[in-house]
Amino acid sequence: MKKLNIIGAAAIIAISTASCNDFLDDNRFPLSEQTANAGFWNKSINVQGQCDRFYNDIVAYGSGTNGTFYFKTLSDDQAGSISSEFANWTFSTAPSTSSYWDDPYVEIRRANLIIQGVQSGMLAETTDGNNFIGIARLNRAMQYFTLVKRYGDVPLVTEPLQVDNTEVLYGPRTDRNTVMDFALEDIDFAIANITTTKSKTTFSKDMAKAFKVEFCLFEGTFAKYHKNDKARSERYLKLVENTATELIKSYPIGNDYQSLYNSMSSALAANSEVIFMKSYNKDILMHALLNWTLSSSSVCGITKDAFDSFLFTDGKPLALQADKNDAGVAVVAESIYGGKPSNEKHQTVDISNLLSVRDKRLSAIIFPVLMYEGMRFKYPNTMDMTSRSGYGINKFENFTIPYDYAGQTGKNYTAAPLFWGARLAMAILEAKAELGTISDADITSYMAPLWDRAGIDLTMCTKANLEGMTDPANDMGVSNLLWEIRRCRRCEFMLDDDIRYWDLVRWHQLDKLDFAKNPDIALGANVSMAPVAPTRVKGDYYDVSGGMTRTFSDREYYWPIPTQQIQLNKNLEQNPGW
Repeated sequence: MKKLNIIGAAAIIAISTASCNDFLDDNRFPLSEQTANAGFWNKSINVQGQCDRFYNDIVAYGSGTNGTFYFKTLSDDQAGSISSEFANWTFSTAPSTSSYWDDPYVEIRRANLIIQGVQSGMLAETTDGNNFIGIARLNRAMQYFTLVKRYGDVPLVTEPLQVDNTEVLYGPRTDRNTVMDFALEDIDFAIANITTTKSKTTFSKDMAKAFKVEFCLFEGTFAKYHKNDKARSERYLKLVENTATELIKSYPIGNDYQSLYNSMSSALAANSEVIFMKSYNKDILMHALLNWTLSSSSVCGITKDAFDSFLFTDGKPLALQADKNDAGVAVVAESIYGGKPSNEKHQTVDISNLLSVRDKRLSAIIFPVLMYEGMRFKYPNTMDMTSRSGYGINKFENFTIPYDYAGQTGKNYTAAPLFWGARLAMAILEAKAELGTISDADITSYMAPLWDRAGIDLTMCTKANLEGMTDPANDMGVSNLLWEIRRCRRCEFMLDDDIRYWDLVRWHQLDKLDFAKNPDIALGANVSMAPVAPTRVKGDYYDVSGGMTRTFSDREYYWPIPTQQIQLNKNLEQNPGW
């Protein structure tokens, strides 16, 4: 059987008419022929196996270059893409088919099959049965959330369709608000019925609540900045406030930022801040993230704009500093991979003096030396390392992993956080600021712990100081307070799970990815002190544009519907501008 390239409403025909055995040939849809039998759904072990597929499908650090951490480079935080020096918009023209559209509907169908199967069998109305339905509905909500973020209005499919379901198969897209409200009902059912309260690696009530927070934060701000719908915005933002304020009591902010990203599974599972994680284990399930950030290929470093976004330790931004030097010091440095001294010496630029006066999250994210083509910095027993911006990525490194694992594709085994306390804290701060209910107590409870582990002066972490600190870099048309909350969120989640891109979308700020409007996202490190000149510079800075430009238009807020879908279903309309 050919891969199911078309999974949208019209193309359910392709699924419905395929034989059960055919499904075995499609590794994206491993439901066996047994699921067609009513008896299959009467056994908890069978249903659990289908529910486990949802966890296996979570990408996190990925396997190769498909991870949602670091590898999602379309933002103002990163320079370049994995395959080239330039990360352009996801689409330049409407594709014929797309896994971005297909794959969520595959998982939605899996969820609908589980729901229907359990409801029609002996597990219906039992605690076990409702637990399985809760897990399926949670994951269905996650897939619809993904689709709505990408496409806006999408077909709402609530049952496994057959070829005679023509009203749905050939129906129009459903209004995004209707889809999001439907998904919220799924989430609330999951919270009420999933039997496990806490678990780092299985679906639980707390994980569903954490997802609800992110879901409602997106919808509440999208409703405000895109739809000017005050009532809807306030309804969703109050759900953020109420859900996260209670949940964070069980997941307090820890004191080690980097350990969230470079720990082994056992250590991350023991981290009290972590709500839900993707577990990787040596020689069993591994990824390639460390290898890519230790690669001889040019890795995707952060931009000058991202570097400049970090506060100084005195709690003030770059614009309010008397000394704005960002040049570093030319040195002959000793390699330190694994924290062990080496006899290898290399010319480079030391920026540790710049990092020492900044938010400590920055020194966790990048190395204290510059790395770029023409001036490579080599660690013992590794290949030469370069960065497309000059800033090498340190955030995910774990030097206790032997290089024959860390430096090999598909042999890295650090674990990935998916939901954790900091995400709750930032959501509370933003929701309360948007609602106009934020207090000094909120700043103390939710921002101060993040500033504290970042080494920033806590005397500045008050509502009055944040409201009174006018940063000329604020180009989003929001209050000083909200700007500082958005800054903290950006710095806290830099390179994480494609968060920055979707933040810019929901805030109606995607034009910040336009080179002409924000030229510092096309620049990297200050290389004026470099002993070896880089191949491309613009003024004192490494030019990371690759000689290309990225121009914004409003059409980028929605991705194009695959044209084959529109050919099959004439009621589907293309998104504006495509």
